[in-house]
Amino acid sequence: MKHFIININYIVPLTKIDEILSEHRKFLQVGYNNGLLLFSGPRNPRTGGIVAARANSIEELKTFFENDPYMINSYAKYEFIEFDPVKHQSILDEWITKN
Repeated sequence: MKHFIININYIVPLTKIDEILSEHRKFLQVGYNNGLLLFSGPRNPRTGGIVAARANSIEELKTFFENDPYMINSYAKYEFIEFDPVKHQSILDEWITKN
């Protein structure tokens, strides 16, 4: 598996983000249920969000995020950053090494 940080940048006012926040979180839950996502949350200040994920390819991850209500509604832009987690806390052993 490849590992990624997804940097989400809001491009609309927070009032619009808040209108579909629950839908966005339901979408993210699908990623958690499928083992794609490790953690997610808003940035401070609240100008976007950060997601840690893994997938077989960046294309697979981008395809998954095409169903995010933020993307569907053109409320945010996404930056997908692949990285190699060469060091980590032991509590992440299974996440890092599981294929």
